Amino acid sequence: MTTREHDASVYEQVQESSEFQDLKRRFRAWTFPMTVAFLVWYLLYVVLSGWARDFMGIKLLGEINVGLIFGLLQFVSTFLIAWAYARHAERKLDPIADKLRHDVEEKTQ
Repeated sequence: MTTREHDASVYEQVQESSEFQDLKRRFRAWTFPMTVAFLVWYLLYVVLSGWARDFMGIKLLGEINVGLIFGLLQFVSTFLIAWAYARHAERKLDPIADKLRHDVEEKTQ
């Protein structure tokens, strides 16, 4: 068995393992809903900007209007999602990924 064949079989074994499947499930269970939620939020902003100009133009404080606040909230929500994902990954994904990496390193040495 060559090194290339050996390495491929190790990675195939990891890919088929229940731990790897759990890692993928946990990743998808968080990222897919969060991606959909953010895209809906972003598209709402775009749609309101295009078709609800009167609403977006309502002044809240001086020259600051609803559109400006919604635009700034896009940046805030992006940073919050990144922060929340980092916490999720640290608690739920990284321990499994570290174990899988360690197992692969042991098998390929």
